[in-house]
Amino acid sequence: MELGGGKPRPVGPRPRRPGEESEGDDLATPLRRGISRRTLLFFIVGDMLGGGIYTLVGEVGAEVGGAIWTAFLLALILAAFTAVGYAELVTKYPKAGGAALYVNRAFSVPLVTFLVTFAVMASGISSASALARAFGGDYLSAFVSVPTLLVAFVFIVLVALINYRGIVESVRLNVAFTSIEVLGLLLIVVIGVAAVVAGTADPGRAFEFKEGGSVPVLILAGASLSFYALIGFEDSVNVAEEVKDPRKAYPLALLGGLLIAGVLYLLVTITASMVVPTDRLAGSSGPLLEVVRLGPIAIPERVFSAIALFAVANGALINMIMASRILYGMSRERILPKIFGRTAEARQTPWFAIIFTTVLAMIAIATGDVESLAGATVTLLLFAFILVNISVLVLRREKVEHDHFRAPSVMPVLGVIVSLGLLTQQAGEDFIRAGAFLLIGAVLWLVNRQAKGVDPPGEKTAQPATGGD
Repeated sequence: MELGGGKPRPVGPRPRRPGEESEGDDLATPLRRGISRRTLLFFIVGDMLGGGIYTLVGEVGAEVGGAIWTAFLLALILAAFTAVGYAELVTKYPKAGGAALYVNRAFSVPLVTFLVTFAVMASGISSASALARAFGGDYLSAFVSVPTLLVAFVFIVLVALINYRGIVESVRLNVAFTSIEVLGLLLIVVIGVAAVVAGTADPGRAFEFKEGGSVPVLILAGASLSFYALIGFEDSVNVAEEVKDPRKAYPLALLGGLLIAGVLYLLVTITASMVVPTDRLAGSSGPLLEVVRLGPIAIPERVFSAIALFAVANGALINMIMASRILYGMSRERILPKIFGRTAEARQTPWFAIIFTTVLAMIAIATGDVESLAGATVTLLLFAFILVNISVLVLRREKVEHDHFRAPSVMPVLGVIVSLGLLTQQAGEDFIRAGAFLLIGAVLWLVNRQAKGVDPPGEKTAQPATGGD
C-alpha cells in the first residue's frame, strides 16, 4: 500500500542503468575500474618502452651489425601476430587472468592452466627482477655507488608498496614515468637529426650487416634479442577488470601501443647506428648513453641516466602489477586457493598476491643476473604465446552475447609458428631457468590443489568467476 497518494513502485529488482554492473555480469568485479582508454594506452606504451631499449641496442648490434633497426622491425611484426590474438580474447573475456584464463577456458586442463599461469607470472617477476638489478647498475652509478643486490632488494619492496597503494595511483605514476621515458627516446632521435645536419652522422652504417653471416639469419638472431624490448603488450590484459569499458578500449590501445613503441624503437636504433660506431655500441652496457656522449647536442650524462632509471622503474612496476593480477584472476577461476583473491578493503588491491610475487622476485634477484633473467622472461612468454594463439582458434566455438574484436584466423596461426621459431634462438641457460620456474609451479600445483580456502571473519574475498567452465 502506498501512502500519500504517490505513484505505485514497481515490484521486483530495479532495472540496471546504462553501464551499471551487476552480479553475474561479465563486467562485474570487486576491483576498482580506474583505468581509462587513454591511461591504458600509456600503460601499454610504458610497459613496452621499459628498460629493454636502454640496454639491448648494443647487444643487437653485436648480432646484426649496424642495421639494428631491421631486427627490431622483424620483432615488431612478429609481436603483432600475437597482439591481435590477445585483442580478440580480452574483448571476448574482459576478466583478470590473461593467458591463463584463456587457456583454462580453451582446454579445461587444470595442470596446463596452472603452468601457463605460473609461466606468465614468472615472466613478469623475472623481467621485474632483471630491471631491479639493472636499476642498481651503470645508470645509478652516475649518482652514487651502492651494492647492486641491496639496491635491487630495496627497489622491489618500494615497487610492492606502490602496487599495494592502488591501481589508480600506480597507473598515474606509470603515466608520469612513461612521459619521461618517451622524452628520453625523443632526445635520442633529436640528437640523430642534429648529427645528420651537422654532418657527423654516418647514415650508411644503419644499412650495414655483420660480415660472414647470412642476412636473414643475422636478422632473426637479432630479432630474438629485440623481442625482449617489445614484450609488455600482453601485461595489460591482466588488468582488464580495472579498465573502463574494456571491450572498446583494448583493440586500439593494444595495437596503438605496439605501433607507437615500435616506431620509437626504429627511430632510436637508426639514430644509434648513425651516431655511434657499432663496435662501441656492442661494448657498452649503456648504449644510448654513448649516443648522448658522441652527439652534437650537449646533454648532461646525469640527466639521461636519470631518465633511464625512470624507464627501468616503470617497467618493473608494470610487471609486478601484472604478476599480482594474474594470481588474483586465477583465484577467481578456482585454479588457485581463495587466499590469492583476497583484496584489501581500503585499497581494493590484491594484497596477498602482491606479497607472494614480491617474495618470488627477491629470490630471483638473489639467484640471477640481468642477462639470464631477461632470457628466462622471453622463453616463458613464448611458451605462453603458443598456447594463447591456439586458444584463440579453439575458443571460436564458444559464443558470447556481446560484440568483440575478431582477429583474422591466419594471425594466431602465424603467432604459433613465430613463437616456435623464436624459441629455437634461445640459449640453453634460458630453458634451464624457465624450466626451474615451471618446476616450482608444478610442485605448488600439486600442493595447492588440495588446499581449502577459508575466509576469516570480516575479510573480503573475491568471488569465483561464473560461466565458461
